[in-house]
Amino acid sequence: MSDMAKNLIIWLVVAVALMSVFNNITPSESASGAENYTQFIKDVRQGQIREVKISDRQIKGIKRSGEKFETLIPTAYDKDLLNDLIENDVRIIGVPPEEPSLFTSILISWFPMLLLIGVWIFFMRQMQGGGGKGAMSFGKSKARLMGEDQIKTTFKDVAGCDEAKEEVQELVDYLKDPSKFQKLGGKIPKGVLMVGQPGTGKTLLAKAVAGEAKVPFFAISGSDFVEMFVGVGASRVRDMFDQAKKSAPCIIFIDEIDAVGRQRGAGMGGGHDEREQTLNQMLVEMDGFEGNEGIIVIAATNRPDVLDPALLRPGRFDRQVVVGLPDVRGREQILNVHMRKVPLSNDVEPALIARGTPGFSGADLANLVNEAALFAARSDKRLVDMTDFEKAKDKIMMGAERKTMVMDDAEKEMTAYHEAGHAIVGRMVPEHDPVYKVSIIPRGRALGVTMYLPEKDRFSHSKQHLESNISSLYGGRLAEQIIYGDEKVSTGASNDIERATDLASKMVTQWGLSEKLGPLLYAEEEGEVFMGRSSAKHKNISDETARLIDKEVRAIIDKNYERARQILQDNMDILHSMKDALMKYETIDAKQIDDLMERKEVREPAGWNEKGDKSNNSNNDNTEEQKEESSTSSDQEQPKDA
Repeated sequence: MSDMAKNLIIWLVVAVALMSVFNNITPSESASGAENYTQFIKDVRQGQIREVKISDRQIKGIKRSGEKFETLIPTAYDKDLLNDLIENDVRIIGVPPEEPSLFTSILISWFPMLLLIGVWIFFMRQMQGGGGKGAMSFGKSKARLMGEDQIKTTFKDVAGCDEAKEEVQELVDYLKDPSKFQKLGGKIPKGVLMVGQPGTGKTLLAKAVAGEAKVPFFAISGSDFVEMFVGVGASRVRDMFDQAKKSAPCIIFIDEIDAVGRQRGAGMGGGHDEREQTLNQMLVEMDGFEGNEGIIVIAATNRPDVLDPALLRPGRFDRQVVVGLPDVRGREQILNVHMRKVPLSNDVEPALIARGTPGFSGADLANLVNEAALFAARSDKRLVDMTDFEKAKDKIMMGAERKTMVMDDAEKEMTAYHEAGHAIVGRMVPEHDPVYKVSIIPRGRALGVTMYLPEKDRFSHSKQHLESNISSLYGGRLAEQIIYGDEKVSTGASNDIERATDLASKMVTQWGLSEKLGPLLYAEEEGEVFMGRSSAKHKNISDETARLIDKEVRAIIDKNYERARQILQDNMDILHSMKDALMKYETIDAKQIDDLMERKEVREPAGWNEKGDKSNNSNNDNTEEQKEESSTSSDQEQPKDA
């Protein structure tokens, strides 16, 4: 029975009960007329009254003309009334006071208690997230069941993770034909843990498994198990597996399992009783005395490091499927999937867009396609073209243009020198990603942006590449220092200094790229460097080693700082020329940068009209792979780390 039908029946019962109470309370007999007591006494004395019925202070009667009436005695007792009635030959009938029905009495006496119980049930449902399953169904599973025909997602809708699809293809084959594996003594994994960064498609892949296998799919979040009462989560786990056994073969998908599967007894202040009991029950259900044949548990998390070891052992989550960020080919496949629903122009090339979006997840690429469609809609276009994808890509990677922000010429010029310093050093140092675009248009939190073009997806970095990045990061500050002097250097390089220092620290303490300290680990965890200072978690190092770490970090910074200074001093003419081009065009791309580096006359950017104004198509038509490197010219305008 549906929830709507249940609610309708409940309201009908309530309506019938109220009608019954109303009928019992309301008098069944009503008079056709009412008159005041004075007129009643006059009628009695004039002999016009034939019969009266007296009940307490209420009088109902019939006149000799047949007309019915009723009135009310104004005082508790009228000693002359009976004498008047008897003297005028009026028939007197005494009626006892009307007693309420048993049902009415019970209702009236119990109404306050029932009201309190109703309020308590309402608030308990709110705290427990009743979900329409009834006020007392705290221990019932909140898993949403999707039938075989409800899931339309298949492997065709999943792209960019071919290795992960191959891992879960066995699950589909087993669910379709279990005997193929059972006759050889093989057992399908009871649990599959999908691990990957947010937005890589873990949930989508789980749905595709259910869609391909055509089996029921139970979906639930890890946070749906844990409640304020101890034991509720364990009861929900039992109920969920009981429901799954009735629908086997089926798939149970638990999203964000780290909410309930965290390591027991970890952290300060002891454990969490409710979460630990829920985890214990899940461990028993997945591999306890009772087998759950035909039930496959798929869980997703981006924090596998915090999960309890008992949850990851063979027999529970036997297999871990890593759903990583897609490569160039994977990004192209994902774009093709999302572009199916978008009317595209003939100039759109998914391969070029994929090359220009390194590090994008599947969710990022879906957002890119959506933003491009929104740009086309704002321009009243019928088709989404390549210019819209360029605008969308720039918006996602660099932030939206801040058209209302007006900088004076002096600040604009300083920003131009700053970004030109990044670009020139980036083009001169070895193993650095080529400079792709330079802009002094404020975007997001940055007053200026220098973007680099990675030639391929990088999975590791050499020492030379890291040192070149440090040099280019200091190029902006050095350009300001050389042009304006030490007293005029702005705070715009604060983020550049932070990132350069972080790179140098990791080179020394984590990556073993220091000759004096060698390949040893001096940091407890990534991103947390300990140089002899007090910390809650620290690596045991001597004071002498801490001082040596400081010296090595400083040596790397000084070496690359001086290299960047020398490059800018040797190319001052290019620095001034690039500043002039940025002041004129505001944004220059790789072709204009090539002209500047070769000391040629700078060609006009694409979309620049004869009046010197940027047209609507002023965004660069190049669609190469990009990598953001941002810097600012204001202490209040500091970008986040790219």
